[in-house]
Amino acid sequence: MTRQAAEQWSDKGRISQEQPDDSIYEMFPFIMKYLPGSHQKALSAAEFIINFAKKEIVQHKENQNVHDPQDFIDFYLLQMEISKNDPDSTFDEDNLAHCIADLFIAGMETTNGTMQWALLLMANHLDIQDKVHKEIKDALSSSRSICYGDRKNLPYTNAVLHEIMRSKYIGLFGVPRQCTKDIYLSGFLIPKGAIILPELRSVLFDPEQWETPEKFNPNHFLDKEGHFVRKEAFMPFGAGARICLGELFTRIEFFIMFTSLLRKFRVQPPEGVEKLSEEPIIGVTVYPTPYKICVIPRSATSE
Repeated sequence: MTRQAAEQWSDKGRISQEQPDDSIYEMFPFIMKYLPGSHQKALSAAEFIINFAKKEIVQHKENQNVHDPQDFIDFYLLQMEISKNDPDSTFDEDNLAHCIADLFIAGMETTNGTMQWALLLMANHLDIQDKVHKEIKDALSSSRSICYGDRKNLPYTNAVLHEIMRSKYIGLFGVPRQCTKDIYLSGFLIPKGAIILPELRSVLFDPEQWETPEKFNPNHFLDKEGHFVRKEAFMPFGAGARICLGELFTRIEFFIMFTSLLRKFRVQPPEGVEKLSEEPIIGVTVYPTPYKICVIPRSATSE
């Protein structure tokens, strides 16, 4: 069922890229379900995810143990029971279904886009790709699956993953914020109630924070000894408590998918193509221009 939900939503990014003017949907969201167009596929996919979430809620209610909640849905259902006599409570099954959908979609959208950029960059930087493969091969046993905890033993790979997310961030802005009081910033008044959109590029491409901001350079996240270094300016998911809902999901899934793939395969441009285009397509998120790559089993290549 989860795979079906993922497949339903996987076209959503491509659908958004086909729209001539997303502002129409922002201005008149209440009438869009009545108008024809490729956006109907996105609406259908969203409805599919909500129905998927509602089925999960039903299953959890049937098997619920109030004394031993196991996951987010169990805890939410428990809170619904606790607050059922509170007239101001917002805990209900409809909100729960939408919360599940938000978490699922946020994770799918970010992971899908990030993985597309990752494969493109690895095909364009074969030397970096081969270093990642060698590190994985040397550090991990080939007889077991890769887990998220393995990132501690893969500093170069971890640096490559972070540089992919820095240089090809898929969200133009962070999560919107609202000013709680009047404040002056660099002499300009930002009034109480103003909506603020964090512009991520200003940080992710800041020349004062990154040695070569316009260049794909994993060394941005490595010290002189080759150890992975966290950077405060790394914020592709936004900053503060209200960052992208899909951050943790994306980090875990992206790491496992990326390392598992490069452990077994080599990706490269098709024959006759020297370099793939890195021109972005801007929609709901930022995706690469559709491309083709060759995926070759490592056993068929010299290592």
